[in-house]
Amino acid sequence: MKKLYFIVGSQDLYGEECLKQVAEDSRQMVAFLNEKVGDLAEIELLPTVETSEICIQDMRKASNDDDCVGVITWMHTFSPAKMWIKGLQELRKPLLHLHTQANEKLPYDEIDMDFMNLNQSAHGDREYGFIVARMGIPHEVVAGYYKHDDVVAKIRQFASVAKAISYSKSLKVASFGNNMREVAVTDGDRVESQIKYGWECNYYALGDLVDIINQVTEEEIDAKMKEYTDKYTMKTDRIDSVREQAKYEVGLEKFLSANGIGAFADTFQDLHGLKQLPGIAAQNLMGKGIGFGPEGDYKISALSAVLMKMSEGKEGATGFIEDYTYDLTPGQELELASHMLEVPPAFAATKPEIDVIPLGIGGKEDPARLIFDGVTGDGIQVTMVDMGDHFRIICADIELVKQPKPMPKLPVARIMYRHKPNFQIGTAAWCYAGGAHHSVVSTALTRDDIAMFARLTGTELITIGEDTTEADLQKFFMK
Repeated sequence: MKKLYFIVGSQDLYGEECLKQVAEDSRQMVAFLNEKVGDLAEIELLPTVETSEICIQDMRKASNDDDCVGVITWMHTFSPAKMWIKGLQELRKPLLHLHTQANEKLPYDEIDMDFMNLNQSAHGDREYGFIVARMGIPHEVVAGYYKHDDVVAKIRQFASVAKAISYSKSLKVASFGNNMREVAVTDGDRVESQIKYGWECNYYALGDLVDIINQVTEEEIDAKMKEYTDKYTMKTDRIDSVREQAKYEVGLEKFLSANGIGAFADTFQDLHGLKQLPGIAAQNLMGKGIGFGPEGDYKISALSAVLMKMSEGKEGATGFIEDYTYDLTPGQELELASHMLEVPPAFAATKPEIDVIPLGIGGKEDPARLIFDGVTGDGIQVTMVDMGDHFRIICADIELVKQPKPMPKLPVARIMYRHKPNFQIGTAAWCYAGGAHHSVVSTALTRDDIAMFARLTGTELITIGEDTTEADLQKFFMK
């Protein structure tokens, strides 16, 4: 079970009785929060910070505990912030500053100086907030009474994002082949990706994967085919082509598992030794939480894995998609988002169908793929680009809609959505921001989730939505 450490600030100025009350209030707070957040992460109380030495010990424990995904801090009394400097320098986990207090209401008739000295969050949290800001530590601040629903919701959100960041720090990404030739936006600094996000992005020879694929047994293919027929509708009689994809998926699963890899990228320009471009093989793996990026796009492969992890337990779909084409009917503009093959089944509005149809790119045999119409609902579109000296996340609010008419000749899975606040501003802002044509779409996550991830990782974030205006577009010219 992942955990969040809860660290409370005080000092020994107010006497032993005050510190005992701080400890008791802290225990009660942690007990309550465990009832509300414990399904995501256990909250564990560490010793109250009264000295710099205790702070160092607490932060070292958090940083060195692999099960700890983040730290929550709260100043019950005034806690001089110089005591926190060395400890915070030791911290390597996401940080939430909870600006709250033990009591919801002031005891107007009974309040005295003892009460004031004990309950000084308004004082202590400002002192602490200064030193965190002064040290430039990425963090989240949640303000309000800890029992209120909106505060609990924010702490739950922090737990989900912190777990995703923890997963990100250990994520390995396999690149089978390099970036698609001449393509710019899918490329990026893999060294900086590992420094900043923890992504270990390495090249693996496709031939090594092909060797494993060629050792897959008929029995293993049979088992994978049963998985397919249990989950999907078989629309084709070209079963050998589907079995070829089943063989690819078994081989990929073995390779990824043996190397501890949680995301991968391939490219149709490097398929030597394969008869087909992986279609249903990649789609079904994405349905199991494996990140994927086409054309060598390691960034979107990793980002999709991280955001799928963040969305675990939430209602909705999350996965890779590519911008493709538009319906530009005035006032009814829509985008059709899809890919050659690899759209995850999480987006399926109905039971996906397996079919084998020619693919006019890659020069290989007709690949088996899943075909379906997409889900509907409010969502976000998220991408990451390398701006040369920093990474940038772009997050746009969208509305996924039912396609207006059937598309009987389009043999790929797809989703359709409206851009916000409208097509003109939404897509122009995306282009001004340098947004990629590969992205992650989610109906499970919100712009707030992505904003918290960006804050905690120190990543530039540009958001697009109902609050975006023409004036906002002009700001891009001012940079």
